[in-house]
Amino acid sequence: MADTVELLKAKIQEREDHLRESWVKAMEARLVQEELVKCHRYEGVNHLENCKWLADKYIQMLQENRVRNPSPRLYLSSGRSMA
Repeated sequence: MADTVELLKAKIQEREDHLRESWVKAMEARLVQEELVKCHRYEGVNHLENCKWLADKYIQMLQENRVRNPSPRLYLSSGRSMA
């Protein structure tokens, strides 16, 4: 019984750590997005050339740093699956 409780606590902690790390990465992507918007506004018509590196970085972060649910499916209260 004690083994199962410790195993369950470890699993919950692992999920919380994963979720926290995912959110940190998502917030980093949001900061890059805000900087990209500023760059676009500042550079005007030259934004395609001058902000490309930032746009590439943002796209890469979107692909790599997605917030993922540790459980495979989310369910609505009606029992229908969202995932």
